[in-house]
Amino acid sequence: MAGRIACSPLAPYSASKFALEALSEALAQEVKPFNVRVAVVQPGIIDTAMARRIEGAPTDAAYPQVRRFGHLFEASLEKPTSPTVVADKIREIIESGTEKLRHPVGPDAEGFLGWRTSMTDEDWVAWGALPDEAWYERVGKDFGLDARSKR
Repeated sequence: MAGRIACSPLAPYSASKFALEALSEALAQEVKPFNVRVAVVQPGIIDTAMARRIEGAPTDAAYPQVRRFGHLFEASLEKPTSPTVVADKIREIIESGTEKLRHPVGPDAEGFLGWRTSMTDEDWVAWGALPDEAWYERVGKDFGLDARSKR
């Protein structure tokens, strides 16, 4: 998702994923005449070591986005999605012969993408800058997740 949706506090990570999206899009055009397919796999929140590190983000960070993003991961990981769903999707892409470029994976991937697409850039920036209580209420309303920390 980070290649399509940029969230604070993951700006450097998102920038690298946005770059991979662009590279993959251009590469797909270049290699299509040689019958080479390119696929971009876009996992949602998957139960990985990285996701668990985000979940355990420091609560005393200077920016509220660090804490809130950690809480969002914590709430999502209450019902963890196994990394095998990503592996299964990759296998499916290979075996299907599809030329579809982008493949969202996991139960929240399509929802996150649709949610971001439904907002203007200005709405997105405003969402990220909401005061804590309004931010948590919005996540609850939009995703049915209580992202307030349980710790």
